[in-house]
Amino acid sequence: MRRREFITVFGSAAAAWPLAAHAQQPAKPLIGFLNSASPSAYAPMVAAFQEGLNQIGFADGRDVAIEYHWAEGDYDLLPWFAATLVNHKVAAIVAGGSPASLTAKSATTTIPIIFSSRADPVQIGIIKALKQADSNITGIVSMSDGLVVKQIKFVHAVAPSATPIAVLVNPSNPNNPKEISEARDAQALGIKTTVLQARTNREIDAAFAKIVELRVGALVIGADPYFDCQLDKFAALGARFGIPTIHPMREFATSGGLMGYGADLTDAYRTAGVYTGRILNGERPADLAVQQSTKVKLAVNLKAARTLNLIVPQSVLATADEVIE
Repeated sequence: MRRREFITVFGSAAAAWPLAAHAQQPAKPLIGFLNSASPSAYAPMVAAFQEGLNQIGFADGRDVAIEYHWAEGDYDLLPWFAATLVNHKVAAIVAGGSPASLTAKSATTTIPIIFSSRADPVQIGIIKALKQADSNITGIVSMSDGLVVKQIKFVHAVAPSATPIAVLVNPSNPNNPKEISEARDAQALGIKTTVLQARTNREIDAAFAKIVELRVGALVIGADPYFDCQLDKFAALGARFGIPTIHPMREFATSGGLMGYGADLTDAYRTAGVYTGRILNGERPADLAVQQSTKVKLAVNLKAARTLNLIVPQSVLATADEVIE
């Protein structure tokens, strides 16, 4: 069953402020935080965002109020959340994830939007050009060219006999076609791949059943906010079926998965906090260039490797930013 609940938080992710309190403090800027993922999966990103705000002199609860809306992977909720933020006349909308960023753009042409996306924002239609920001939109791109190919290379290095390698993508994510294309690019490396799709818990279970049926040797998880909410599930299924799995978040390895490799989202959200503070201080989104965060992290879980009877090569360990014993 797809989740239809949402969390709206004023001031912090842990404590809800009643609407009455909001009404009594009209002078305090209200920031709308619209996110495609979940508060538990993105707790480090929220902390980084607040850290960025603090750098500009804004403390959550003291100088600003933040209204959080989390889709938890149910992207159908995003338009309603965005309309709510517009109706609340927020001073700015911080949109996390490509689905939330596109929804925020559709909801307003006047409220400043600070997006964070792992997809190419020009290619999927968030902005027209990287060097020419839209009038009310700016943000941060955590884009690693050829991420899926690099993930395939890492998991192939750890499990060289694993074939074919499946790439799981979310058909609801606008970056889906690019990830499928990259999965096919890996064929040129002599690595056989197959693409599977899922956007619900039930479809993830079905994908793993297909993995077993096809005798897939390893699994690459695509960069998607819904998949970011399923770290424990992916780690458990990978261990249960003996499938070496790599996810684009380093937290996957700390959740018991084999490897996490992808963009450093905390860096992107910290910059989003800085940009939000600058906009609250009067700067225009159009004057703030879209930033490209190139930081990536690789985390390897040796315990998970031992469970899968794998020996992680020294070349991979030397590349890793974090090795979990």
